[in-house]
Amino acid sequence: MSTAAIPGAPLPVRTPGSRARGRHRRPERPEIPAGSPALLLAVPTAAGPDSRPVVEELLSIVRSEQNGVRTAAGYLPSGDADGETGDERTVAELLAEAAGAGLPAPVVVPLVPGPHDFLPGLHALAAEYGAFVTDALGPHPLLAEAVHVRLSEAGLARADRARLFAIATAADGVVLTTVGGQAAADAAGITGMLLAARLAVPVVAAALDVPGSVADAVAHLKEMGAQNPALAPLVIGPEADAELLATAAEESGCPSAAPLGAYQAVGQLVASTYLAALPAVDPGADGAGAAEEDGPRAVGRHAAQ
Repeated sequence: MSTAAIPGAPLPVRTPGSRARGRHRRPERPEIPAGSPALLLAVPTAAGPDSRPVVEELLSIVRSEQNGVRTAAGYLPSGDADGETGDERTVAELLAEAAGAGLPAPVVVPLVPGPHDFLPGLHALAAEYGAFVTDALGPHPLLAEAVHVRLSEAGLARADRARLFAIATAADGVVLTTVGGQAAADAAGITGMLLAARLAVPVVAAALDVPGSVADAVAHLKEMGAQNPALAPLVIGPEADAELLATAAEESGCPSAAPLGAYQAVGQLVASTYLAALPAVDPGADGAGAAEEDGPRAVGRHAAQ
């Protein structure tokens, strides 16, 4: 009973409400322990007008999902001495700055959904500074959700199978395209099965950077009876050359959805991947209680703020 109902009570006191229950209750966000290492999002390309917006939006989603986490994005070297890089740092620069400032080595999260050519070099670089590198973001149900949404936005799939309406351009077969060679295509097969369950159509994975892979996948779907196959990129964006996506659509004659980009679920997956890695990382005493700062200048000073 609130004191607002008691005569003579000086001030009303709010009675704590009961915690929401049921399947639709939003999960409680775990608290980031004091002194935890920063999250370093490793971007498999140089900073540029195509990569920056996606990366910045994903980091914004991560911070909204988990307010206590310090974040930064590390890019690959541009190789252009005259290029303007602004406040962007490479992965190597951020790892070196963190070590020089006596901060815990960041948890490195690769911004790729599966195997990629830049991962061996990333692991070697991180090992020099004792930094922990998480697995790639996929396979994961959230990636299947993101691909489904991009297909529906392109008019190639129903947004909700429970709604009984027809889409004339809906695909009756999907080629899940990725980059990273055959290993990436093989790994994408699991996400493909999750996507097939959502769409109730056959899904075949193919590698954009393996000649003939997409064409073979399209031919396989047509042999299975698909009349209107479509391409669905299992790429976030920065890890794939835009020309590869355009060429695949043109040569296959199939419509294509857009890359995943800064879809909300991708940012959530980055955050959860970081959180899952924390128990395996000893933050060290030097980073305990580090003050939080915001903005690119803080990122540069603290190596991965």
